Amino acid sequence: MKKIEKVPENIALIPDGNRRWARSHKLSFLQGYNKGVKKFIEFSEWCMQYGVKSITVWALSTENIKRPKQEVETLFNIYRRAASDKNIIKRLHETKTRFVVVGKKALLPKDLIEKLKKVEEQTKKYKERIIYMLLGYGGRDDILYAVNQIAKESKKGRIREIDYDSFKRYMISKDVPDIDFVIRTSGEERLSGFMPWQAGYAELYFCKKYWPEFEKKDLEKALIEYSKRERRFGR
Repeated sequence: MKKIEKVPENIALIPDGNRRWARSHKLSFLQGYNKGVKKFIEFSEWCMQYGVKSITVWALSTENIKRPKQEVETLFNIYRRAASDKNIIKRLHETKTRFVVVGKKALLPKDLIEKLKKVEEQTKKYKERIIYMLLGYGGRDDILYAVNQIAKESKKGRIREIDYDSFKRYMISKDVPDIDFVIRTSGEERLSGFMPWQAGYAELYFCKKYWPEFEKKDLEKALIEYSKRERRFGR
């Protein structure tokens, strides 16, 4: 493994291209998504080896939920199985990794929420590494949610002035730290509303490979590119 001098503490991942990969291999979208989940488990291990502290993965957007019912239910079933997988839970404990779900939980099936909450509870004591899983998340929804919460509190006379820190406390994604580096696969060069608050000053990296094709050497290539960049934060 190549030593990289400057590694981002907080990486975000938009694992795009599962369906297109499946079609290109004449496989079902179920097989594509299954491959994508397995690839993320590998990805999280690679990130740990490089010293990345947190990963934020966009697993399901609010737009994704509008896809055909059968496809969305298939995704829910995949996440149900992953949340109940003893090997995955064991590895979270072995690597002292905390698991956190971020998003509009009301959009998710109750039994899935319960399974995910159980994993959150089992890993909440860990501080060294964190995986934030965005489920039923949309960037604009996140901002609107905060604005509406602030409006309610303001009417009650509890708020007089808002700054950056106080605004974030009202967001759905309030626990997610500022992101250093965003990786998106499949050749799409846009953020599609991904975490407008936390990713405002993130470095962006677009990989042409479909997500299931992404390998450790691709992560290494991305991290080397990150290490070459000078982050000025508008200065």
